[in-house]
Amino acid sequence: MPFREAEVPNLGQAPTASDIILKFIRDSIADGSLDEGEPIRQDDVARMFNVSKIPVREALKRLEAEGLVEFQRNKGAIVTSVSEPEIAQIFETRAILESNAIRLSVPHMTPETFTDAEAFCDAFARETDVAQWSALNWQFHSRLYLDAQRPFLVRTIRSVNDRLERYLRIQLALSHGQGTADREHRQILAACRAGDAEKAGKLAYDHIMGACSSLLHHLPASKATG
Repeated sequence: MPFREAEVPNLGQAPTASDIILKFIRDSIADGSLDEGEPIRQDDVARMFNVSKIPVREALKRLEAEGLVEFQRNKGAIVTSVSEPEIAQIFETRAILESNAIRLSVPHMTPETFTDAEAFCDAFARETDVAQWSALNWQFHSRLYLDAQRPFLVRTIRSVNDRLERYLRIQLALSHGQGTADREHRQILAACRAGDAEKAGKLAYDHIMGACSSLLHHLPASKATG
């Protein structure tokens, strides 16, 4: 009896144990469950997921490539600590990449782009769970870059955002920055609707660097209470 393709799951697209563990550790870093400098014990993670240490190590090596984890002699894997000057540089890199991505994207945007982006914008404004803010923020921003047809650029931007996610949560929560972010998101979207690529790029750059300034203002207080 021949198989029908619709009934056969595509195991090539199923997440591996390493993928699942990576997401768990990344989310734990982003929400502060794992703090800067804290060790990640491979035995404990392997036991938690009932797997060998091989997929755990694979996940940690990938997180090392993302800059979220580092391996230290005699300590193993620990959560990377990022200094304030390094945070500022990462934000600046994000601002440069994203402002250029949106400039490339604006000439190719469609009504569907604006509908999708506005829906993400509205969801971000309504959301009361700080854990969801960074996810919705990414969905809004990344939707505005898709029409540039630069997948490598968008993946690079995603990697930079992953390094900043825990700090974005701090910034939005401590500065009560949701309202400011919503207002600036709508200004960026309006420039995109108007087809003004230069204005959209400048607004995106200023929006990201403004978040950086707000974060650095609140960061010492957050560490003192951590």
